Amino acid sequence: MKSTLDELAVLAAIVDAGSISAASEQLGQTVSAVSRALSRLEQKLGTTLMRRSTRRLELTEEGQFFLARARKVLASVEEAEEQLALRRDQPAGRLRINAASPFMLHVLVPLIGGFRERFPQIELELNSSDQIIDLLEQRTDVALRIGTLADSSLHARPLGSFRLRVLASPAYLAAHGRPTRVEQLSGHRLLGFTAPESLNTWPLRWSGGEGYPIAATLSASSGETLRQLAIAGQGLVSLSDFMTAQDRADGTLVQVLTPHTVDTRQPVHAVYYRNTALASRISCFLDYLAERMAVLQAG
Repeated sequence: MKSTLDELAVLAAIVDAGSISAASEQLGQTVSAVSRALSRLEQKLGTTLMRRSTRRLELTEEGQFFLARARKVLASVEEAEEQLALRRDQPAGRLRINAASPFMLHVLVPLIGGFRERFPQIELELNSSDQIIDLLEQRTDVALRIGTLADSSLHARPLGSFRLRVLASPAYLAAHGRPTRVEQLSGHRLLGFTAPESLNTWPLRWSGGEGYPIAATLSASSGETLRQLAIAGQGLVSLSDFMTAQDRADGTLVQVLTPHTVDTRQPVHAVYYRNTALASRISCFLDYLAERMAVLQAG
């Protein structure tokens, strides 16, 4: 677009005020600045928009044609600015969120009802992936990531952390015995992650120090798969509190080796592109999630 919004506004102001001097007062600009803006606009368009005389200014036919459309542009911009201001007070639009399936199922899904009630104009799109995704490629606004973050060009907001524990089902312990020393784990079925390998270092203190590296007898890429396997009595597992709190509360899974457990926590971060002004639909979601996660961790 050759013309600027300021130049369109100058043209409209001159016509509405009746003169360049009156328009300059209305716009808070000098007479020469307003006159130059009009001349610049005419030069860009390659046509005369106003006939000038010592007594008055009059729109040419081309000027009338152009001004009618310029007013529509100015009105559209004004409406867009008003709508944006409203969205800051009442966030709206589509919000695409990505998280690993266990976090999606055990943390986000229970909170979605409250969020939608508070922000009914935000349209949520929830996607699960147990792998690190490219936010731009997957058209994602916010990704929730668990564990230590790698260096990234993305902005990260810490949301909290959840404790890791070693767990098993009562049925497994009845069949295979309850370990009382870390070294006894070598004689048990151990459920581990296919990747990253760091998740297969369990939060235990033993003769080799803090952090016990396991040799998994059964591996899976998803924490939710490992949780289901543990509930089914297939072995011991180390999982985060966010996905096992209810299991421990109802006795489906029980903690083992409690005296040997080191207080180890998995941090949770929200990552998103660096913006000077974060979209309100994103910031209100992050604020809500941080608020609700603080309650979950306190519990």
